[in-house]
Amino acid sequence: QLQLVESGGGLVQPGGSLRLSCAASGFTLDYYTIGWFRQAPGKEREGVSCISSSDGNIFYRNSVKGRFTISRDNAKNTVYLQMNNLKPEDTAVYYCAAHKITVHSMCLMVLGDYWGQGTQVTVSS
Repeated sequence: QLQLVESGGGLVQPGGSLRLSCAASGFTLDYYTIGWFRQAPGKEREGVSCISSSDGNIFYRNSVKGRFTISRDNAKNTVYLQMNNLKPEDTAVYYCAAHKITVHSMCLMVLGDYWGQGTQVTVSS
């Protein structure tokens, strides 16, 4: 069964950090662009960051540039999202997805062939 599983969400104070993980089972992530997306209550799902399969291309939405870092460990079949200096507006359910398209297309058009179930990130004092 092809599956993506997110983990690492939780409750954190403003200015804090979290690292999200996206682990794949049933297929290898090596040949896929992987993206992190988020959806806050009452809002549309949006692309946060996407990383290409092999050429090093990375996309970040403007609001997370300098605070979030995406990385992948193909040996572990896992992609990470390190989130620093978190803000209340980062509160959302975070999803990872896999697709064989460019990072810009994936993140800007919110596309994915496979999706995880999501992990809640809450930034609050």
